[in-house]
Amino acid sequence: MPRSLHVIHLALASVVLLSLACQRESPDPPIVDDDASETHAAATKDLSSPIVDRPRVIVTTDGEADDRCSMVRFLLTCNEFEVEAIVNSSSQFHWEGGEGWNAFHPVAWVDEYIDLYAQVYDNLLLHDPNYPSPEYLKSRWKVGNISAIGEDEIRTEGAEFIANILLDDSDPRPIWIQAWGGCNTIARALRIIQEEHPSRMKEVAGKLRLFLIWEQDETYQSYIRPNWEQFEIPTIISDQFDCMAYIWPKVLPEETKRYFEAEWMGQHILNDHGPLCAAYEAKEGAFQAEGDTPAFLHAIPNGLRSVDSPDWGGWGGRHVRVRNNVWMDPPPADDWKHPEGRWHFGNSWSKKLENVADLPEQQMRTQYFKPIWRWLAPVQNDFAARADWCVKDYAAANHPPVVQLLDTPLALKASPGQEVTLDATSTIDPDGDALSFRWWNYVEAGTYPGKQLDESSSSRTKITIPHDAQPGEEIHMICEATDAGSPPLTRYQRVVIRVESP
Repeated sequence: MPRSLHVIHLALASVVLLSLACQRESPDPPIVDDDASETHAAATKDLSSPIVDRPRVIVTTDGEADDRCSMVRFLLTCNEFEVEAIVNSSSQFHWEGGEGWNAFHPVAWVDEYIDLYAQVYDNLLLHDPNYPSPEYLKSRWKVGNISAIGEDEIRTEGAEFIANILLDDSDPRPIWIQAWGGCNTIARALRIIQEEHPSRMKEVAGKLRLFLIWEQDETYQSYIRPNWEQFEIPTIISDQFDCMAYIWPKVLPEETKRYFEAEWMGQHILNDHGPLCAAYEAKEGAFQAEGDTPAFLHAIPNGLRSVDSPDWGGWGGRHVRVRNNVWMDPPPADDWKHPEGRWHFGNSWSKKLENVADLPEQQMRTQYFKPIWRWLAPVQNDFAARADWCVKDYAAANHPPVVQLLDTPLALKASPGQEVTLDATSTIDPDGDALSFRWWNYVEAGTYPGKQLDESSSSRTKITIPHDAQPGEEIHMICEATDAGSPPLTRYQRVVIRVESP
């Protein structure tokens, strides 16, 4: 593509983001009541405000094979984030001195992957100038607590780095810390703050967000929970991530598996997509595991606004509050109870369901993982597009649509029987591709317990608020726009309707 035309495309994207930002000025007030406050995260944003700023993220990783696979995707997705740190840590599975399967992968793998990223960086910039430089990423890479399982006493460079980021009062925006391994380096960082800046604990907690891939050591329970949970830090502890880990061939629906099998992976990721994608550690040519990927899928600003509250759901799954501001997976059945203590491999519902043979139990398992697998076709197509960005110019690759709503607030109030117009006719595609639309009712994310509202395949549609809807109940309507490019890319907007009295 000629540079002048590429600049036009980038300018168009900037105009779109500005337009979305302007929706922040919606005259509709935030939807809040006393009952709802008990079911949403303390850090829930004004429902009328879309997330257009790139989220701040910190990754801690134990370097397992699936971490390394997740890192390939993370580096291709890091234009969506402000990467504050990438820190080596340990876990119950991998630590320095571990033997056999528990052996710790030398920490230099992070540096090596950034070097591979550097080889495709210039091409990635053709598609988005927000990709951080390799030099910047290397400046954010540190080594944390890796010497033993759950070791959180040593004051490591990685722990100090995280503590300093959290203590920096020049930027009050939330920081999502992702524990791809254990929580011990995070615990050490928070211990530094508690020991040296106790008066600032509440301030730090106010911008801290945690996404844990299980509790892969004891340090959340032994230190973080008793000392920090009182501050209502939004904390997601995920088990449903496991459908993107090593057990995916057993648990994903058949129609979803094709996006993970060797034919698809070879064509779209592994072959002829540059050195970073070639480093992806496939298993016999197929997807191996990316159990940690949901931790950052959750934060991608794709229009679903999943960071607004863990029970809203999005690419990283959907969760329910279990205590304070701690969120875990929706139970597979009403009589399944969340653990009182640590949520980990030993009591995982995923592991309990992994090898069930009884058909009803298999159906339960499929439903349990649905909060993630329902999005996996768009997630994989997004991965494929980013792999293309490593080797193709702008004109030869596909880029996601930008969903814009016309005269449709992201939060609105309506009475039972009232007709509501949902209009996404302002949506654009940066490549000029044709768009298909789907407006659908995300039942699980809402609180209205009645019949699911009908879908629409039009960009502009009308719905009628059910007559049996009660004041205070929420109805979540998702606008899903998919382009006709290759691979097809999908983005969203969510409209939250609060039922009010006539």
